[in-house]
Amino acid sequence: MIVTIFLGSDSDFDIIKEGLDILQEFGVSYNLEVTSAHRSPERTSRLIKEAEQGGTKVFIAVAGKAAHLPGVVAAQTVLPVIGVPVESQALAGLDALLSIVQMPKGIPVATVALGKTGGANAALLAISILALSDDGLRARLVSYRQKMAEKVEESSRRLKEKL
Repeated sequence: MIVTIFLGSDSDFDIIKEGLDILQEFGVSYNLEVTSAHRSPERTSRLIKEAEQGGTKVFIAVAGKAAHLPGVVAAQTVLPVIGVPVESQALAGLDALLSIVQMPKGIPVATVALGKTGGANAALLAISILALSDDGLRARLVSYRQKMAEKVEESSRRLKEKL
């Protein structure tokens, strides 16, 4: 496995689903686990160590509310950690966003957008990191972005035709 993804709760699966699809599209292997910084701290520590020993290069941690999971992971590894904040009813995800983005100096966590957009962008950021040492992956990422640009141009063309 190259990317290890931790969900703070199984209810966070919908947040990362598109990200998993993107990793598969790029041929990037991953492992997905549910673990909690608060409810299963020993499990979290064990999974981090096992992931590192298994070849993980990047961690993605999806968490809501207090959202300590990304920080706990970052505190226990020197590998890149990407935090995905989950929206909540109480504070619309602001609590999770601030929890993840406000890491103390020296223990960085890359933070992406809230929710499903963040889940997709976390996968793409992990791919970008991995592409630093994988030319084939880099070429696929360049192609992916080119296709996005082409879709924008096509949308513009169709819109102009309606005028």
